[in-house]
Amino acid sequence: MTKEEVLYQSNFGQRVAEEEGKELERYFVSTDQWTRTFAGEVDIVYGAKGSGKSAIYSLLVQRAQELLDRNILVVSAENPRGMPVFKDLQQDPPTTEPEFVGLWKLYFLSLIGSTLKEYSATGKDADNLFKTLEQSQLLETTTDISRALKKAVAYVKSVFRPSAIEGKLEIDPLSGLPKGFSGKIVFDTPKPGVDPAIVSTEQLFKLAEKALIALGATIWILIDRLDIAFADSNELEENALRALFRTYLDLGAFEHVKLKIFLRSDIWKRITDSGFREASHITKHITIEWDKNSLLNLVLRRILKNAAVCDFYRVEQNDVLSTARGQSILFYRVFPNKVEVGPNKSQTLDWMLSRTMDGTRKTAPREVIHLLNCSREKQLKFFEEGVEEPEGEALFSRPALKESLPQVSEVRLLQTLFAEYPDLKSYIERLKGEKTLQFPSTLALIWAIHEREALTIAHRLVDVGFFEHQGTKIAPSFWVPFLYRDAANMVQGTAE
Repeated sequence: MTKEEVLYQSNFGQRVAEEEGKELERYFVSTDQWTRTFAGEVDIVYGAKGSGKSAIYSLLVQRAQELLDRNILVVSAENPRGMPVFKDLQQDPPTTEPEFVGLWKLYFLSLIGSTLKEYSATGKDADNLFKTLEQSQLLETTTDISRALKKAVAYVKSVFRPSAIEGKLEIDPLSGLPKGFSGKIVFDTPKPGVDPAIVSTEQLFKLAEKALIALGATIWILIDRLDIAFADSNELEENALRALFRTYLDLGAFEHVKLKIFLRSDIWKRITDSGFREASHITKHITIEWDKNSLLNLVLRRILKNAAVCDFYRVEQNDVLSTARGQSILFYRVFPNKVEVGPNKSQTLDWMLSRTMDGTRKTAPREVIHLLNCSREKQLKFFEEGVEEPEGEALFSRPALKESLPQVSEVRLLQTLFAEYPDLKSYIERLKGEKTLQFPSTLALIWAIHEREALTIAHRLVDVGFFEHQGTKIAPSFWVPFLYRDAANMVQGTAE
């Protein structure tokens, strides 16, 4: 088999976990973070964009049967693909934090109720839960998350904003519900003398807990894609997530109802930086981190899932992956020793990681996988054009790797940075043709603004990973990492 045939028959997977499907499990890197999450020791998973949060989420969904064997019922509170279920909230979002907390709680109760129905939960507690949810039109016969959310939104609005629904209504002082309202759920403890059929959300969670105990089960409610759901409004995103984490803390007393939240670490930082006292009470969390060895393992798993590669190098996947040395040896059979020739140039793996590292000095698997796929496409094009094939055993040539970097850079800049931070786009675009090491004074000239304002914008670009902060606090400088240089069309060197 020729090198060209090997690459034609190989596939290194998708850079986005949601697009992987069942293939993900074949080359997922089983880290300590995954093991602890699967064991139930972790509730909150933080990580940079592309770090693998959604991969862990997707595997939990895929392994729902294994979790069911441990009496854990897995429910997803968000669509894993397509339009996020929370996207519609942007049109008319909750206006206060109590309203948002109420929405989260009702939505989760609706999901719990339909799940308990699905698993034929019986007994007084389950029956009372079902009855109350049905009376408030919050119980679905199946776990239809879109319908469940819409009904929860309508209920919350009718309680918190009755005048917006049906005109000015009189509020019952005991229950806190609009008079004539058919719902039976309130968000605070009912006052003495209120209709006994009216219960609080806390009482309903207690019923759900007892029903789950009787069923011998625990429910995990998985929440992912929060960065997409509220992306159009930072204020809405912060309100929604503060309310979500307060709901998480409120439900902490329940052993059989568990929220599993997957959130980008930069979004969590933004929430806590603006003040969130309850953050110190959130302890069952991990932050996904990748080092050189784990990223090497990730690349080798992607490569070795291809039978054509294993046959070409006459290796067994498990034998290679069993040791770090074995992984390194095969890596440098597949790739050239160096991409750039010279005594002081880094080896290929270090080159790949440094070229896909952002200003936080972190390399996300997403960019490494993208570089791998782009290099495959570039190498196949070289074969088709009759370009001399890679030296020795290597499947990839130096030019294939080097010429793939601009595409990775462009996708990262356009589809991530510009898409998420459009207000910074004009400042980055004005750096075209400029040197990669800048100072507040040079940035002020480029952007035609005061130096103090330039420093503020530069720090924002540090926060989003476009700049790496260098120098000192008194004399700062700002360096553009390799990941963004090609797309931003910047030149190596120091600004004068």
